[in-house]
Amino acid sequence: MPENKKKYTGAWCPSITPFDADGKLDLAALEKHFSRLSEAGTDGVLLMGSIGEFTALSMDERVSLIHAARTMTHLPLIANVSGTCMEDMTRLADAAYSEGYEAVMALPHYYFAQTPRQLEAYFDTLGGRFEGEWLIYNFPARTGCDVDAALIAKLAARFPRFMGVKDTVDCASHTRAIVRAVAEVREDFSVLCGFDEYFIPNLMNGGDGVLSGLNNVVPELFTQAKTAFRSGQFEDLCAAHREIGRLSSIYTIGDDFVTTIKAAVAGEKWAKEKVIEHYTPMIDELVVNEDMKQHLILKLLEELPHFPMGQA
Repeated sequence: MPENKKKYTGAWCPSITPFDADGKLDLAALEKHFSRLSEAGTDGVLLMGSIGEFTALSMDERVSLIHAARTMTHLPLIANVSGTCMEDMTRLADAAYSEGYEAVMALPHYYFAQTPRQLEAYFDTLGGRFEGEWLIYNFPARTGCDVDAALIAKLAARFPRFMGVKDTVDCASHTRAIVRAVAEVREDFSVLCGFDEYFIPNLMNGGDGVLSGLNNVVPELFTQAKTAFRSGQFEDLCAAHREIGRLSSIYTIGDDFVTTIKAAVAGEKWAKEKVIEHYTPMIDELVVNEDMKQHLILKLLEELPHFPMGQA
């Protein structure tokens, strides 16, 4: 098997950004979330993506979060530096590179829907400003323009430090077209899909992974899917893919997907606390040592989806 030269592969999480009751960044909660992702086998984290609510943060908050987050985890980090002012984007990118982030990521300008010619000029300029590796975040539903396969291949050939794309388009063939176009010019370029349920189709089409919201909620499931794909475990792969598809209906709940994902993360934490609270007295009555107690609690948490919350 040929050596994989790609750096951004597998299951990546566009992390939520926790806030406290006063609307301030909750760094302690973010560190706990990063620990959960690391333990689950997540391959890397995108900081301040769409689910990370970058549009709700001041420039000073974004810079401080870039500095703080790097101390919280050993996972590879990408910082979303998208904005409407290139000077701000450059400042954020410089902060990320100085902290040892693997890369930065940038949307097209998301107020004026850009033409293909404008998009090329825009990323030409960014490519000259970014001093490290960078990726494009393609999200036409939010920007009003599409960074298509032809333009991505052209930019990939022009900029060696342009290392990948997150393609958030609800069409697997759109992402597949990027995979095929870029394969003609680069061996080290990564194509990540932005929709959870396209993770496995993207891998099967020659893509490299996923960077999607449900990795905040069920990161273990994406690790299972990744492992099953790489080891050729077809039944496990199908089961994981079906479960990802089932859970993708979460995006139809509530007013916006950011609130829904954050509520799901918070709800799972609450549910785990209720499980432990409910069953610990019963476990304590058993003649077991501390190791066995922790083992029993972990086994109960595995049954979390089936726990009768109404009885807690």
